[in-house]
Amino acid sequence: MLRKKRCVAMLLAGGQGTRLGVLTRQMAKPAVPYGGKYRIIDFPLSNCSNSGIDVVGVLTQFQPLELNAYIASGAPWDLDLVDGGVFVLPPYHTGKTGEWYKGTANAIYQNLAFISQYNPDYVLILSGDHIYKMDYAAMIAHHESHNADATIAVRQVPWDEASRFGIMNTDADDNIIEFEEKPKNPKSNNASMGVYVFTWEKLRKYLIDDENNPESSNDFGKNIIPAMLGDGQRMVAYSFNGYWKDVGTIESLWEANMDLLEDVPEIDLHDKKFRIYARTPGLPPQYLSADVKVSNCLVTEGCRIMGEIDHSVLSSGAVVEKGAQVLDSVIMPGAVIKAGAVVRRAIVAENAVVSENACVGEETGLIAVVGQGAVVPEGGCVKAGEQLA
Repeated sequence: MLRKKRCVAMLLAGGQGTRLGVLTRQMAKPAVPYGGKYRIIDFPLSNCSNSGIDVVGVLTQFQPLELNAYIASGAPWDLDLVDGGVFVLPPYHTGKTGEWYKGTANAIYQNLAFISQYNPDYVLILSGDHIYKMDYAAMIAHHESHNADATIAVRQVPWDEASRFGIMNTDADDNIIEFEEKPKNPKSNNASMGVYVFTWEKLRKYLIDDENNPESSNDFGKNIIPAMLGDGQRMVAYSFNGYWKDVGTIESLWEANMDLLEDVPEIDLHDKKFRIYARTPGLPPQYLSADVKVSNCLVTEGCRIMGEIDHSVLSSGAVVEKGAQVLDSVIMPGAVIKAGAVVRRAIVAENAVVSENACVGEETGLIAVVGQGAVVPEGGCVKAGEQLA
């Protein structure tokens, strides 16, 4: 057994992310670029680092190559430790047995041995596809002070959206008295964020029981939480009031990027006391030509801008040639917008090329997407809501 840890974090990062369309055709959702210099997984990893949690298991499954390479030793998040660190945990075979992760609970079950070697007091379960800053240490302290078996982070959502979430109904002391999975007529608007703290021995028991139930779908929301609640385990809610965005769709990913362009963004990426760390590509400074037009943009290292960009986020190494226009868009690493091209309300993925005089997106309508490495031909057009692979 390695040195005992107070808390081990398990980060679920294996989802295919089908709602992100062509953006996740070649990579796992947590590896998708965001905000010019980050990837989605930077946020839960940075939260762990800032919260003093130094053992993080990252459970991968779908298209893990780019995500694994990005995480590497964990150095950017100060998680390259002798007695801890970040560990990539794909499904594996033992002798003649082995299978893909069947659900969120089964993914943790298959890694019980990894957790057990640290003999933690608590296990923190995280999702790899949310943009937010949270001090997990405060949540763990809330769990301890309530002598809870499970603590679930919740945030209030608009009532008209509550039926899209798992809803936690609580009493005056934050005790969860009822859980409703995507109810048609919700009784509260306290939505689960998919962030859980469990007392380790209790979680271990319920994971084993769940795995032995052939009728279970092996899911935390559908099985583990209802089972614990039904057995009268002490379950409490932890209210979170900060910025939180589930970037599981094209529209929400675009919106989360545009949120960073507000005069005072809801999520503060300049906070030196709670930084979001990322692996940097080590490119030269961005270049802006003499006649460039830039307004209300985030422009990252290695960019070369000779055209017009407005209200957009440009990632490392992006190029906008002379005469090109980029408006209300997200340009991911290494993408090239050629001379005369117009990109509006769009996401252009890594290393994609929008050729001369082509157009992507429209002033209104759904977000247009150009996939990783794709080429919009000269004079071609990707209309609002369309995706080019």
